Amino acid sequence: MRTDIFARLDREPEPPKIEIPRMSRHRIALFGGTLAFYLAIVVAVLVSSWLVALDWKVMLFRPYQQWPELHAFLDYYVVLGQRGPTAVMVASWLGWRSWRQHTLRPLLTLGTSLLLLNVTVGAVKFGLGRLGPHYATQIGSAELFAGGDIFPSGHTANAVVTWGILAYLATTPRARRYLSALSAFVSLGVGLTTVYIGTHWLSDVLLGWAAGLLIMLALPWFEPLITRAETWILSVRARWRAGPGLRRPAPGGPGSPAPVVLPQSLSGTSNSTGTGTGTTDAEKSCPAPETSGSVAHTGAGGRTRAHSPHAVRSERAPLTPAGSRRPPHADRAARGGTAPAHPVTGGPVAP
Repeated sequence: MRTDIFARLDREPEPPKIEIPRMSRHRIALFGGTLAFYLAIVVAVLVSSWLVALDWKVMLFRPYQQWPELHAFLDYYVVLGQRGPTAVMVASWLGWRSWRQHTLRPLLTLGTSLLLLNVTVGAVKFGLGRLGPHYATQIGSAELFAGGDIFPSGHTANAVVTWGILAYLATTPRARRYLSALSAFVSLGVGLTTVYIGTHWLSDVLLGWAAGLLIMLALPWFEPLITRAETWILSVRARWRAGPGLRRPAPGGPGSPAPVVLPQSLSGTSNSTGTGTGTTDAEKSCPAPETSGSVAHTGAGGRTRAHSPHAVRSERAPLTPAGSRRPPHADRAARGGTAPAHPVTGGPVAP
């Protein structure tokens, strides 16, 4: 007998109504405060203020030597902030959610957040070029513009975004609260672990937290773009699934009707200016059987008349003669004079 736990694993019959976060006043205020904090850290490092002195004190304290028993565990724990493993884990979960809920929004939101993370954090990293603690050259220096890529901490910012996206995409307020607390704990632990190991300055971690939080707060601004991208992808998938079935067959192709060969008589009457061709009404109403070439008939006046097939007209339905044909009527004659009303195969027509 199935329980509710296993029933939740089934695919939902239709997409659920998920409330998309909006850029509220509260969120805008948090975004503004976080941006001010971000800029303050950058300025404090640029001017080599007390924050840089604190970085050196923590670095020279060497936490990994003070508590060496934690080193083995924290070497594995810091992987929770590494881009590759965390992106694979979270993308697998969100991919299953996309399949279950008939929507691409979870995967598109994750892709958008990671793209913003790469652009914003990467630009500041390479723009400031700060060296890490293990590569520092002068005590008390900020080690900026020296070819490094350590400021802000990519591990910390990635942990904030990757695990915070689970809280952002939560479907209930309760789940959002729990996942927000979990993501904050994981990202805080990853940032402090990098300081413990000695791969980042303390200011790197502070700026990494601010960078990741800015991306999470700004995501509602990108929701219309995510919606348009999902609509376009689903429409392309629908056209691809339809395949060539919606395409109309070209004329003359395998699906077009068979060509019909209809007789055309050459009129034997000539006027003063020359000889013309024409077809009688009787000949139009009673077409001759299909032939592979021109068929010659002898009329009452002894003239030979050739019937050549019409051009192929695919819009007409195929016409196949069946049974015995109507006998010719001797008392009926064509308008032109001597031609019989119905072409007859098998010899001349009696006068």
